[in-house]
Amino acid sequence: MAYDPQLRASDEDRDRTAAQLREHHALGRLDPQEFSDRLDRTFAARTVGELDDILRDLPRIDLYRLPGARLTRQPGQADRPRRMSGEWRAAWTAYATVNLVCLVVWMLSGFGYPWFLWVAGPWGVAMAGSYAAVGAGRTDRGRLGSRPARELPGGQDPE
Repeated sequence: MAYDPQLRASDEDRDRTAAQLREHHALGRLDPQEFSDRLDRTFAARTVGELDDILRDLPRIDLYRLPGARLTRQPGQADRPRRMSGEWRAAWTAYATVNLVCLVVWMLSGFGYPWFLWVAGPWGVAMAGSYAAVGAGRTDRGRLGSRPARELPGGQDPE
């Protein structure tokens, strides 16, 4: 079927044009006022020719491109970070070291009441909960604790 600019536009045609306008606005090709004006014209358009005129001076955008391979997930991949950060490694090392010392002291004292569990238990639960929260994205970019994000001059992110 040949292209006919007088063909009536469908809701899908208008939605596709609006999505392209949003992309161009996000990339800085359209200022907010021009974006708003073109969006109004898009939803008022009756023909595909009118929609083409709205996008005529903008480069073509492929809205259906696939995401990069680095964004894909493997089946069964956990929701936590792939590698443990240096801060988490240090925290878990301190946890293991302190609890190992407590266990040795408990063993040398004759295997009485297992008091070392009062150190290992609550601390371990707090560490595991914090680590799980980082994996689920509920803390600041995987940092241990909830320190505010640092910013460089000009709004640049240091990491």
